[in-house]
Amino acid sequence: MQSFAKDCLNPMVKTGLYIFSNDLRLDDNPSLRLAASEMDQLICCYIFDDTPSSEARQGSIGRSDHRNQFLHESLVALDSNLQNYGHRLVFRKQPLTDAAAELIRAHNVSHTYGSFNAGRHLTRQWNSLRKEHPTVSFQQRHSHTIFKPEDLPFTIDSLPFTFSKFRKQVEDLLVDFPALKPKALPPPPENLSKEKTVPNLRDVTPSSYFTGGENIGWAHVNEYFNKGLASTYKATRNGLDGMDYSTKFSPWLANGCISVKSVIARLKLYERHVEQNESTYWIYFELLWREYFQWYAYRHKDRLFDLSGISLIKPQTSFYAERYQKWCHGNTPYPIINALMKQLNSTGYMSNRGRQLIASCFVHELSLDWRYGAAYLEQHLIDYDEASNWGNWQYLAGVGADPKGHRKFDLHKQTEIYDPDGEFVKRWAGNQADSELDSVDATDWPL
Repeated sequence: MQSFAKDCLNPMVKTGLYIFSNDLRLDDNPSLRLAASEMDQLICCYIFDDTPSSEARQGSIGRSDHRNQFLHESLVALDSNLQNYGHRLVFRKQPLTDAAAELIRAHNVSHTYGSFNAGRHLTRQWNSLRKEHPTVSFQQRHSHTIFKPEDLPFTIDSLPFTFSKFRKQVEDLLVDFPALKPKALPPPPENLSKEKTVPNLRDVTPSSYFTGGENIGWAHVNEYFNKGLASTYKATRNGLDGMDYSTKFSPWLANGCISVKSVIARLKLYERHVEQNESTYWIYFELLWREYFQWYAYRHKDRLFDLSGISLIKPQTSFYAERYQKWCHGNTPYPIINALMKQLNSTGYMSNRGRQLIASCFVHELSLDWRYGAAYLEQHLIDYDEASNWGNWQYLAGVGADPKGHRKFDLHKQTEIYDPDGEFVKRWAGNQADSELDSVDATDWPL
């Protein structure tokens, strides 16, 4: 076997670098299949870059322990699966552009691969890499969305303003079959053993709900369908606590442990062999909402983080530091909000209904800048997805794709509907809070 030094001097030996991001899986990973088919040698790496997506950072202090724990579990699982191919997952904790540049130089990389993602920070980094390394071939494929841009019946710049118009144009489009995992991967360069592999990012107690990783994600998906829960999804989806009221696919989808096309394929299998009804359609309906926000982020770019959103009208807000802190810690006059925030802080997860309620409270009852709420969820949610999170917050704040403007929820009525016996509020100690909203005014003067 030729030494790595000789390989570096041999222009016939092509060394590729695969950069994992929100695609922490081997199955349905078209970019990885492409790398496997084109390269003689391959480096598989994950670069941990803890830069918040919002430039203003809105009080964000990086990912929470729960986010890091789920990510760590997902990376360990990916590393384990890669070992079956004779690989280890190279791990770097530094800005992506710096880490990739070092790997490109150290291993004479000629091709770099990865998956497209709507995330602004990641897109900018890939664009920087292309400019800094003009002799390197950069290849990305879409695997975080149901469709590719060329599949859509409109250009991204012509994305429909509302979800309803988007859905009507895409819901009957054929969905491609998921790509099979590679049968083999090119071997890593001989001197790659000096590179670090996945460390334990944080040593904390995992969420009581979720564990990261491709295999565990698929075990959850199959269990959900095998238990027949898809047949009642629409009736149960607005629950607040537990595992069975909704699909709970989002943590693995957000981190790319499973792909959305693979989930749809599993859904179609259920519809063919078990049951097709309004609930099974509604699962696809919700996946289309996720899809809409991905292209929404591609379309609107920096406006995803702007106070006025895509509306160009700035909402009237002030920043009450005391109100913000009470909301974060579940110490408001609203028991349902307190319970939801304590659930989030304790587990890293919150139901879809809960996210709507806390956002409505944030912008209406508390009159706060919606971006601080979005940034707080970015910090804590184990299923954080940039496009879905910020797009949904714009929607609730009345500066996004909602044709009706602000969506204000009656918190008392919502509590009666979704927690009529007070079990959720009691479980998460929602009543153990300050009954007063303010003790100081917006300038911190005592009231």
